[in-house]
Amino acid sequence: MNRQLIRSYILLVAVAILLFTVPVAVTLTKQLRDDTELSVLREANTMALLLGNGDRISCEALTKVARAYGGRTPGAVEVTPTSSCAPDLPKPAPGAALTRAVERNASTTDWGSDFIWGKHLTVTVPADGDAAVRIVYSTSDMTRRLWQIWGFRAGLAVLVLAAAAAIGSVVARRLTRPLRELNAMASKFSDGDLTARSPVTGPPETQTLARTLNQGAERLDTLIAAQRIFVADASHQLRTPLTALRLSLDNIADGVDDEFVREDVEQATAEVVRMSRLVNGLLVLARAEAKVAAAEPLLLRDIVDERLTVWRPAADERGVTIALRGSIDGRLLVMSSPGALDQVLDNVFSNALEVSPDGGTITVRTQAQGDEVVLSVLDEGPGMSDTEKSRAFDRFWRGQGLTGRSGSGLGLAVVRQLVTDDGGTVTLRDAPGGGLCVEIRLRAAHRGGS
Repeated sequence: MNRQLIRSYILLVAVAILLFTVPVAVTLTKQLRDDTELSVLREANTMALLLGNGDRISCEALTKVARAYGGRTPGAVEVTPTSSCAPDLPKPAPGAALTRAVERNASTTDWGSDFIWGKHLTVTVPADGDAAVRIVYSTSDMTRRLWQIWGFRAGLAVLVLAAAAAIGSVVARRLTRPLRELNAMASKFSDGDLTARSPVTGPPETQTLARTLNQGAERLDTLIAAQRIFVADASHQLRTPLTALRLSLDNIADGVDDEFVREDVEQATAEVVRMSRLVNGLLVLARAEAKVAAAEPLLLRDIVDERLTVWRPAADERGVTIALRGSIDGRLLVMSSPGALDQVLDNVFSNALEVSPDGGTITVRTQAQGDEVVLSVLDEGPGMSDTEKSRAFDRFWRGQGLTGRSGSGLGLAVVRQLVTDDGGTVTLRDAPGGGLCVEIRLRAAHRGGS
């Protein structure tokens, strides 16, 4: 928008210069041409009168005047050879202008070109006795003056346009500053910063818009905060009765001998367990959305090693191997909130272990790429279709693993929330040879700063 405003301002100034400067330059050029033509014609008429008198004094005066004129001006005086007066002066070459002056007694003016003028201005004036005087006037001085007229105005126009561009840039930035502030607020808001607000500045229209957006952001922040508090409180409050209900069902199962009743109790217990997972997932997601901790540089090697140590016993029970491919630099730092990456790896490892066949392999890879660190977790499960990948991060969407167990449908939603809050990205793609690859891109940090 700034460029458009500056271009419009410069165009307006250019049109103004064109309308006011060009006519003045054209007028000065015409005036220069007319003044020169009038001056040369006047001198030619004076010399023609002296030539027409034909007496000795007039001829001597003509010679002196012609020589003086040639000395002080770029013009040269020529006299027809039919005249016996001033025999030392140059003779004009025959031509239509000379014939017209001698035979028709008519003056002629030839600028040598239809465009402004040529190299010479030729003025032929008749005199009495079938004689004529011709002045060949060099236009070099006129051309130099012409360049001065137009060059001065062109240079002035360039300076004015440069000044207009500078002023236009300042004015445009001043006019669009409120819009840039609104855009910055909208960008922060879209990134999840619900505390972003825009200063109420600028013209009345932008002030009204800023107030409206700030009020809407305030209300939305309040509603979302209330929703998160509700989810967290409800999840927290539900954990206790669910735990009590599970204990009661376990006690009932221990005291029942009827196989059918025991089967019903076990089915109810399984549903209570699933509900407990769902409640725990909601609580984790609510805490992730709250984003109470800021990202800080953390050693990736320590976090990965710690989580692999925790998950290897569960993998060994299934005969699943968790392999770390590629060496992780022990000094490699990533930007992450404390505890966030641990939870991300837990959810990813849990999903990978659930879909992995007995005796399969879960591969963990890391790679530094410029300002990012790529952490990939590959399994040998059934993988996902493109449709499933597009829905995998939706809350409560569940995929079916080879083990037949189902989760809460919140694991990948939590992963995406935690990773994006720290400025990273997470994507799903097909693993080479089958299975699913969860690719997590984190911001790399450097020692001494992020």
